[in-house]
Amino acid sequence: MPNPLRIIIAGGGTGGHIFPAIAVAQAIQKIQPDAAILFVGAKGKMEMEKVPQAGYKIKGLTIAGLNRSNILKNWSLPFKLIKSFFQVRAIFNKFKPNAVFGVGGYSSFPVLKFSQAKNIPTFIHESNAFAGKSNIWLGQNATIIFTGTKGMEKFFPAQKIMVTGNPVRKNIIEQNATKASSLLTFGLLPTRKTLLIIGGSLGASSINKAIKNNLEKFVQLGIQLIWQTGKPNANEYMNAANNYSNVYVNSFIDDMSAAYSAADIVVSRSGAMAVAELCITGKPSVFVPYPFAAEDHQTFNAMTLVNEGAACIVKDQEVEEKLIDTISQLVNDEALCNAMENKIKSFARIDADDVIAKAIINKVENSNSI
Repeated sequence: MPNPLRIIIAGGGTGGHIFPAIAVAQAIQKIQPDAAILFVGAKGKMEMEKVPQAGYKIKGLTIAGLNRSNILKNWSLPFKLIKSFFQVRAIFNKFKPNAVFGVGGYSSFPVLKFSQAKNIPTFIHESNAFAGKSNIWLGQNATIIFTGTKGMEKFFPAQKIMVTGNPVRKNIIEQNATKASSLLTFGLLPTRKTLLIIGGSLGASSINKAIKNNLEKFVQLGIQLIWQTGKPNANEYMNAANNYSNVYVNSFIDDMSAAYSAADIVVSRSGAMAVAELCITGKPSVFVPYPFAAEDHQTFNAMTLVNEGAACIVKDQEVEEKLIDTISQLVNDEALCNAMENKIKSFARIDADDVIAKAIINKVENSNSI
């Protein structure tokens, strides 16, 4: 009888890293209920809140990411990285993992690097169409590299790649609520076209400003909004929408399954997980890639769909001039929306979490039996 899996899942920073990690954790415990799972993230980041809400323990590292906009602010980074390695060693000595799974975010680097130095099987998931630098460095010594898309051989050793798609939360895959009941959840009418705005878990300033400046235009178009603003400046946007009965606004939407079910059209950043969720829910989408994402990977993610006619794209610097017109075009063109819906659904992968979980368990069990 092989020893139960003891796995550390490392990474976070955004919902795009956290929620797939939780999905894989749940898939592992479905296959192997006695598996012990410990998350490791960065202190002060959203994983420290969201992971315990999902029922898992998490340890926080004193670490920060590279500040790309102000290099001078990175002076303390080497000290934090060194401190994080000491914290990681203490976590490993106590938990004694026999596998480590990294989902991205700067907290994953010291954990996976330490794991590789100890010859513990190391698994990476690269969700984006353009791989991040830390994952590229870690990939050379990884056991398996799971990828969200094909064509990642330019970043990783081809023999280590397993194309799985991106893990999506089960409650989004298994949507049970009707559109009408979902709209009632947000206090909106079942008779109107509904636009969902999701700028990522940390918000999207350009999108939020364009929505705020055009609230009256949405009334004229007969559109109602479900608007997730993210935490930055949330009060400003909530106050702006206060007198509009056609707008539900909040800094964060916990029930994204209901939000997707209620929506006819979605405006979103094009992080890998947002793209994966929209493919599964089959929503006509307008992507506004975050222009400062590493290696501009959000544009790569969006263009995979845009090139196939499965979505629209508006550049971040053109949001104020083009976003509302693009939304208006979709609202008034039912045939275009139907075509986009069918095409975007063809990109959906619903079993990525199960595929990843099985691959990790099988690899660890085989290495234990040798």
